[in-house]
Formats: sequence, structure tokens, C-alpha cells
Amino acid sequence: MEKLGIDLASFIAQLVNFGILLVVLYLVAYKPILKMMDARSARIKESLEQAEEMKKQAEAAEVEFKKQIAEASKQGQAVIERASKTADEIRLRAMDEARGEAEALVSRAKADIHRERDEVIDELRKEFADLTILAAGKVIGKTLDKSAHRDLINQVLEESNQLRKN
Repeated sequence: MEKLGIDLASFIAQLVNFGILLVVLYLVAYKPILKMMDARSARIKESLEQAEEMKKQAEAAEVEFKKQIAEASKQGQAVIERASKTADEIRLRAMDEARGEAEALVSRAKADIHRERDEVIDELRKEFADLTILAAGKVIGKTLDKSAHRDLINQVLEESNQLRKN
């Protein structure tokens, strides 16, 4: 080895130094780095598991959210249908009330018209009776009993009305 320029004692010393350095590096650097890498690997694995769990929870929450939205939509539709039905009932009730009031007004108006017509007819009968008595008195030249002749004329008019109605 001396021919190659290698000193055996120096070579062995370098081998021992290298071995000591290797043991020191193993104890001081490699083992803590390996421990730190294992810890980091464990944290990454835990983070991935947490992320997977969060993903599952998010999917479950999304399913629950969609279910709640569907239920809320269904309840909203039910509320709208009830409101529409109530509005229809109120509208129909208002129409019935309005129709009833209109019919009552028409009936009242007809009754008023009939009453006024009857009053006018009575007034005309009285006038007709007075004129007839006056004319008859002038024709025969003496005063007639107004009430007796008015009753007679009214009776004749009533009988003519009865005959006309039949």
C-alpha cells in the first residue's frame, strides 16, 4: 500500500474517524431527522384522515341541506296552496255577499217601485173618482154624495183589476 501512496495507519485512522463520524451523524442527525420525518408523516396521514372525515361530513351536510331545502320547498308550496285556497274562499264569500246585497237592493228597489206605483194608482183612482163624481153631478145637475160614489167607483175599479189579472 505504501507503493500506492497510502499510509496504512493513516488509512485505518481515517476509517475509524469515518465510522465515528457515521455513528455520531446517525445519533445526532439521522435519528432525529428520521423521527421528525415519521412525525411529519403521521401528521400528514392524520391530516389526510381528517380531510377525508371532513369531506364525508361535508357530503353528509350537503345531503342534509338538500333534504332540508326540499322539505322547505314542499312546506312553501303547501303554504302557497293554502293561501291560494283561502284567497279563493274569501273571493267566493265576497262574491256571494255582494250578490246577496245586490239581490236585496234589487228586491228593495222593486218593492219601492211597487209601493210607489200602488200609491200613484191610488192617487189616480181618487182623482178619477173625484172627476167622475164632479162630471156626473154636472150632468145630472145636483150634488152627489162623494164618499158613497167614491166607494162605488173604487169597487168598480177593483173588480176591473181583478178581471184583468185573471
